[in-house]
Amino acid sequence: MSKTTLPQLSRRDFIATTIAGAATLAAGPGLAASKTLNLLSHKVHQTVLGTGDGDLMKDWRKANDAELAFTTFDSNPLQDRLFREASLKETDYGVGYLIDNRPTAQIAALFEPLDAYQKKDPIEDFGDIAPGLVQGMTVGGKLIGIPVRHATQGLFYNEALLEEAGIGAPPTTLEELIEQAKKTTFTSKAGTPVVGLVLASDLAVFPVMFARAFGGDFISSDFKLVPDRAAMESGLNALRGLFEAGALPRSYATTKNDDQVTWLQQGRAAFTILPFARAAQLNNPDQSKFPGKIKAVAFPGSAALKGKAPMASVVEAWAMSIPANAKDKALAWSFIREVSSKRVTLGMAINGNGPVRVSTYADAALKAKSPLAAVEAQVLATARGAFPPFPEAARAQATFLEEVQLAVLGRKPVKDAVTAMIERIKPMMPA
Repeated sequence: MSKTTLPQLSRRDFIATTIAGAATLAAGPGLAASKTLNLLSHKVHQTVLGTGDGDLMKDWRKANDAELAFTTFDSNPLQDRLFREASLKETDYGVGYLIDNRPTAQIAALFEPLDAYQKKDPIEDFGDIAPGLVQGMTVGGKLIGIPVRHATQGLFYNEALLEEAGIGAPPTTLEELIEQAKKTTFTSKAGTPVVGLVLASDLAVFPVMFARAFGGDFISSDFKLVPDRAAMESGLNALRGLFEAGALPRSYATTKNDDQVTWLQQGRAAFTILPFARAAQLNNPDQSKFPGKIKAVAFPGSAALKGKAPMASVVEAWAMSIPANAKDKALAWSFIREVSSKRVTLGMAINGNGPVRVSTYADAALKAKSPLAAVEAQVLATARGAFPPFPEAARAQATFLEEVQLAVLGRKPVKDAVTAMIERIKPMMPA
C-alpha cells in the first residue's frame, strides 16, 4: 500500500496491531512465522477459533508457516472499515467477515469471486453448508463469501411460567402462540407482572416473522415488496391484538433487543424471539432466575399453512470474503478452506458458534452441549434473511418499522399502514 493510500490508524487499530506484534515477538525469533494473514472481523469470530491447546488453527499455522492477526470491530463499524479497505488500490487485509444483508451489486464487486477457487481447490463437502446461507452470499451469480456463522431465530419460552398458567406444551401454530401469550399475561406466584411476549420494536426481524407465519413477507428474495398484502396485514393485526391485550409490553415502542433477554431471565415475559445461540445466556444461573427452564422451539406458522408450506424463520449470517485488492489471495483461500472444514466447524460450534453445516448438528459432542441442536438444524434448513441487500435497504427498513409501530400501537389502521409502507418504500426498491 503506498503512502498516499495509507489510512490514519485509530487508537484501537494501533493497540490491536501492537498486541499482534507483541504476540509474534513473544513466540521468540526462532519461531516467528514467515507470513501473516491479516483479518478484519468481529471479536466473536476470533474467539470461537480458540486459543492455546484449544487453538483450532494451530495445525494450519504450522503447515502454512503463517500467523493470524485479527483486527476486530463491532458489526457496523466492521462493515464500514471492510468496504473502505476493499475500495483502496491495495489492502493488507486478506480476509474480511461480511454480513449477508450488506453485499449489493456495487459492494459485491469489491470482493474476489470464489467460484474458481472452489473449483480448483474445493472446500470439504461444500453441499453440507446450508443452501440458504450460500444463496445469501451469491450476488449476480457469483459466490463472494463462504458462510461461517449464523444466528437463526427461534421461539423461546419460560417453561415454569407456562406451567403456572396451566399450559402443558409450547405452541405449534401462531394462533396457539397468541392464545398462550395472552394466557401468560398475568402476575406470577412470585408477584412479578408478566407479559406474554416481549419483542424489540426497532428490528425488522419480528414483523417479518409474523408476516411469514401467514405466507407473506416484507421483501422477497426476488425483490417483490410485500408480495402478499393480506399476509402482511394478518401479521400486523396479530401483533396489534397482542398489544391491545397487554400481551406485548406497554413500553413496546422503546423496547430493545437486550430487554428481551433480561425480561425472560427475570420472569417478566413468558415468550420471546431470539437466536438459538442465546440459550446458554438465558439459562445462565448467574444471570437467570430460571436456569434450565427457558427452552426453545421453531417459531410456528399459521394453522392454515400447517403441512402446506414450511415456516421460513429469519437468519442472519456471516461469511468469509477476500477483498479483490488483497495481496495474498492463495493464503486467504487456504484459511477459508480450513475454517470451513467439518473439523473446525464443529470446534467453533462447541465454542458457541452457530454452525453453518447441517451435519454438525448431528454430532454427539455438540448435542450433549446444546440440547437445541436438533430443532435449530430443522429451522435452519428453511431459514432465510429478513430481506435481500440493496442500496436503500437501511432506509427501507427504517420506513417499514415506522409504519409497523404506528399499526401495532393503534395510531394508524393496519390497512393504511401497509398502504403507506408500500407507497413510501417502492421508490427505494432496485429497478
